[in-house]
Amino acid sequence: MNKTFFVLLWFCALAISAQNPVKDTYKLEKDISYVGSQEKDAYRIDRCKLDLYYPTDKKDFPVIVWFHGGGLEGGEKGIPDELKERGVAVVAVNYRLSPKATNPAYIEDAAESIAWTFNNIAKYGGSIKDIYISGHSAGGYLTLMVGLDKSYLNKFGVDANDIKGLIPISGQTNTHYTIRKERGLPLNIPIVDEYSPLNKARADLPPTLLITGDRKLEMTARYEENAHLESILKSLGNKNIELNELQGFDHGAVCAPGCYLVLDWIKKYSKK
Repeated sequence: MNKTFFVLLWFCALAISAQNPVKDTYKLEKDISYVGSQEKDAYRIDRCKLDLYYPTDKKDFPVIVWFHGGGLEGGEKGIPDELKERGVAVVAVNYRLSPKATNPAYIEDAAESIAWTFNNIAKYGGSIKDIYISGHSAGGYLTLMVGLDKSYLNKFGVDANDIKGLIPISGQTNTHYTIRKERGLPLNIPIVDEYSPLNKARADLPPTLLITGDRKLEMTARYEENAHLESILKSLGNKNIELNELQGFDHGAVCAPGCYLVLDWIKKYSKK
């Protein structure tokens, strides 16, 4: 029996356990701006907001910064149901979208929202030493770009190595389709340039869990791209790198079970 079969059995066990959420009280604060008060760009002012969902009767809880999917062209911030009432805070982020904004605007927004989290989450009781970055599809791509290319967070005075873990769900590791589209390049020919997570692979990366759907059901080469990144990261000496392929789930359906793996990864590393 292969690894993905065991992962599927494991997911079933996680889904059963999720019927018993953590008994805490939670609060949702919506549409918090994460850009500076001096911002003049109307689109940034309108779009660069986040929702914060957090437990109110505990302290030093883990925090997930969550980026929605939508191909960098659509989608809206929201708290995945699977992450609610699980003893963690979730920072759900909106970012600028193509074609109204173009690369690297959305990557820069992702970095600024993470910096906001590092600078503000302690006020709500969260631990700045326990911040994880995750997201589905385009959100997985943003997770990898801000985690691997340290220059984006450096701009805001944050060291990407202070992130406790990177957990992209079905993210591209080649240059994103939408970036190719913006340049008028073919979408079916892979490109690995400065906007490719593969191009930014480095040693000493925070613990990283790569999650994809079934390679037979996923978007073209999505599993293979993540397998490539796993191999490169391990060859550079990174020890805490895992790839999970969730058998039987396509690109869209993998998000929900992927969230359970996100929670399990956090449980594994938040005590270290």
